[in-house]
Amino acid sequence: MSSKSNPLKDFLQYTLANPQFIPEPFSFSIGHHTHVEVWDTGVIMFEPRTMPPSQAVKNLILSSAVHGNETAPIELCNTFISDLLAGKLVTQHRLLFLFGNPMAIIENTRFVEENLNRLFSGAHSKGEGLVNYERRRAKSLERHVARFFEQAYPGSPRLHYDLHTAIRGSKHEKFAIYPYREGKAYSGEQLMFLAACGINTVLFHHEPTTTFSYFSSHYYQADAFTIELGKVMPMGENDMTRFTALKQTLTALISHPTIELPDFDAEELELFQVHRSINKRSDDFAFTFSKDVENFTEFSHGHVLAIDGGEEIKVDTSVEAIVFPNANVPVGQRTVLCLVPAKGYSIS
Repeated sequence: MSSKSNPLKDFLQYTLANPQFIPEPFSFSIGHHTHVEVWDTGVIMFEPRTMPPSQAVKNLILSSAVHGNETAPIELCNTFISDLLAGKLVTQHRLLFLFGNPMAIIENTRFVEENLNRLFSGAHSKGEGLVNYERRRAKSLERHVARFFEQAYPGSPRLHYDLHTAIRGSKHEKFAIYPYREGKAYSGEQLMFLAACGINTVLFHHEPTTTFSYFSSHYYQADAFTIELGKVMPMGENDMTRFTALKQTLTALISHPTIELPDFDAEELELFQVHRSINKRSDDFAFTFSKDVENFTEFSHGHVLAIDGGEEIKVDTSVEAIVFPNANVPVGQRTVLCLVPAKGYSIS
């Protein structure tokens, strides 16, 4: 890895000018306080030049652009990166920023060939293997996450917030998906951190998935979340004032050794658990509700949600709320998650 003076002013522009690879990895310093390494296109790491005691150092990943047209998280992360590069923000912790899918950003599309957020935990190499850009990118992103967390002090906190926006509107504008944690309690501290960020709605997932956040949670025991920050908007048209609490809380996390959070209080949150995931079984799949139905819309017992190959799929409990309905997925993939209020969960 070559070392040079700071050559970067706008890391997003640099990434989009080199969307598939950079000439070579390089590193540099910002003043006497921060060491910076650029590992790959869209991959930049910051850490204090003088590291505090090991247990005080957090290892934080902020990823965005896993879907290239989800622009608000891209703009938010690039603001953090620009402030760090300019010395306006000084980190007390190890930080890794990832722009997941630069080619899709350029094409202003969710993905180029295949949904990147269905290709982690080794899914990129199954079936037909590494045959497209997203599959190769998923494998390289896994490698960068592994490198970052494996370089962490043993026992130091590992965090991964994978930032997204949703295809459709939502009755809860901002919400988080807590990946499946087999036999593990949910972190009350992390749930209150999300609340401080203005994210008061959380879904507890019910099974392993091939998402980016599950990869970090399962393989590296990170406190990891998929975080939805509203609806997809074109670059430059996001109302960034809607993310003020998130930006302020992440800034405090980055720039202070610790931040004070209240004790866990379920009254401050709306907690759901995934009741079931409905996968597409045939090309003849259609929802019965309109395309503009919002996330978290509720349907009562017996309501027909969809018809798949002539078979009706009905609400099978008293009430189910839906999130991420998308009929335009390949056969075998998820079309919607159905939620019920969370109960019987364990908090640590």
